[in-house]
Amino acid sequence: MNRRTFAVAGVSSLATLAAAPARIPIAIAGGSHSHASAKAAILRDSPEWDLLGVWEENPALRKKYESENIRPLSKEQVFGGTARVVAVEGPVKDHFAFSLQALESGKHVHVEKPPADTMEGMRKLVDVARKKNLLLQSGYMWRYHPGFNKVLEASGSGWLGDIYMVRGQINTLIDASRRPEWGMFKGGQMFELGAHLIDALVRLLGPPAKVTPFLRKQGAYKDDLRDNTVAVFEYPRALAMISSATLQPGAGPHRSFEVLGTNGTAVIRPLEAPVLTLDLAKAAGPYKKGTQTVPLPTYKRYEGDLADLAAAVRGEKKLVVSLDDELRIHQTLMAASEMS
Repeated sequence: MNRRTFAVAGVSSLATLAAAPARIPIAIAGGSHSHASAKAAILRDSPEWDLLGVWEENPALRKKYESENIRPLSKEQVFGGTARVVAVEGPVKDHFAFSLQALESGKHVHVEKPPADTMEGMRKLVDVARKKNLLLQSGYMWRYHPGFNKVLEASGSGWLGDIYMVRGQINTLIDASRRPEWGMFKGGQMFELGAHLIDALVRLLGPPAKVTPFLRKQGAYKDDLRDNTVAVFEYPRALAMISSATLQPGAGPHRSFEVLGTNGTAVIRPLEAPVLTLDLAKAAGPYKKGTQTVPLPTYKRYEGDLADLAAAVRGEKKLVVSLDDELRIHQTLMAASEMS
């Protein structure tokens, strides 16, 4: 390489570095949530984020994160340090308190779902975020799911006709040792897992006029977890039903979300890896008449959430879900969980 070529290459490299946005410092408060480890790995490896570390009191979990090259932090380092964003990834019972502390410390917040276990708590988080001009993003894992996005587009564009029915199912089977944590809240399985589909439903149709929950404890376990749950949501011109149980072996392939309209039906089954099928009476938008499988881009949980949050922190865009929508989703979840 001659001197001129070297100089040009150097200028090009400097321009590339100057164009790259600065990595955003983020710290994790609590690392015990089932989604925490995967999110930490994405943050650690992302060119957009500077993962400072995780505060987690459980020694075994601290050791696990250290083995994955994620530094242990103190509580003071998380809430009082240099992080611009705090990701709240501990037990659900701590979500509200940790999120509030982060917001009051002037930090943007990504918090695992549900962000609070009361409506009053959620209103408080939104109020502080608004007053301090901070971001508050709930970690509902399918907000950036390509199948759900296609269904929302088809519904919003009128390609399915008038929506008259939505059905969602999300079951699982957990070890008996995990049931007491899920059973801490009256909503049980609906509050813990059904929340993901309630999030999608409210973004699809808005808040319902009426919610009727059926929350049963039917597993042969000595605990209080309501493990077989259904909620019916009434709209002026539509009905919706979401069911969630923690009694089904091999539940993953049976998880589904169906939207029925007067021009056809959209079905995601399974939800992961997603398969979206449309069946239309008449061609609409980019879709032909009849049954078709819709091609979907490669999808990985949590990547879309964190990319959207990074862009919003940099001021490039607003979050996909507004604070008003966060309130509507949480209010609907509370009603479906008999916790309003």
